[in-house]
Amino acid sequence: MDSARVDCFFVNKQDGELVRGMQQQPFDALPEGEVLLEVHYSAVNYKDALAAEGHPGVALGLPLVPGIDAVGRVIESRSERCAVGDQVMVSGADFGTRSWGGWATLARAPGSYCFVVPQGLTDRESVILGTAGFTAAQSVERLQHHGVGPDKGPVLVTGATGGVGTFAVKLLGQLGYQVVAVTGKLDQVDWLKSLGATRVLSREEVSDSSDRPLLSGKWAGAVDTVGGGILETTLRSTQPGGCVTACGLVAGHQLNTTVYPFILRGVSLQGIDSANPTVEFRERLWHRLATDLKMSGLEDLATNVALAEVESSVTAILAGKVRGRHVVEVKS
Repeated sequence: MDSARVDCFFVNKQDGELVRGMQQQPFDALPEGEVLLEVHYSAVNYKDALAAEGHPGVALGLPLVPGIDAVGRVIESRSERCAVGDQVMVSGADFGTRSWGGWATLARAPGSYCFVVPQGLTDRESVILGTAGFTAAQSVERLQHHGVGPDKGPVLVTGATGGVGTFAVKLLGQLGYQVVAVTGKLDQVDWLKSLGATRVLSREEVSDSSDRPLLSGKWAGAVDTVGGGILETTLRSTQPGGCVTACGLVAGHQLNTTVYPFILRGVSLQGIDSANPTVEFRERLWHRLATDLKMSGLEDLATNVALAEVESSVTAILAGKVRGRHVVEVKS
């Protein structure tokens, strides 16, 4: 292996300027880790696109290979969690943000980042889901935990054509919820309804810039993937006892609100962290994604992208022109 070369999408700075693109790196440039993976698939998440931009809050060290999701075959292992020949998924912690990630033909990771693809999911299904599907499943589980069932009323999903939003719409619809999808892509109304949305609203319809501390209670719960003003409005529009999950910031990282939704309506704001859950939590939820939360038709949500073409996906996702999931076919 020591003489092998690693084909990868490489991000670095030279003379103060960001440089990125396909490169070959020597095998010994890979970071330390107990598991060596032959990568078959990765994906393009919004977080990956920010890493490719060298965003200082995401790219925690340069040089870097992005790709917070990777699925492939174990070719070396010093971990009790997986053995040579196992098909595993790698995600979480600093994979693809500080430690080199999945946009490469080979990847190394600590054993705690790895878990065997659960029975009931194929390799492709697991990477189509990836961090986005895992995040959506966490959000749905949190709504259930707070008593927001299908009988409680409509549930809002913002950023509905993005990775997390797509899976949230599909999963909630599959579970019998009345799903109200929010998007800036109104040409995707029919597609969102085919996923399970009962109504589709524009961003403007769920944005209220007034200073009213509470608005009419419309939503039993919400999965917010965008943050900013839309999250602020959603909190003010949630019914008593409702729950709002928050997992994104594409519309802004600041949250300007009052305590009124919390102390007068008992609304819960639940943060969703997909990078640092415990190994036990991750495995339990992935088991649910392979069983009672398994979604049908996952392949219909995937757009295939060759590793050498991932630059185009970075540009598209940053411009808000991606729907569903871009799956990076690394091995091919």
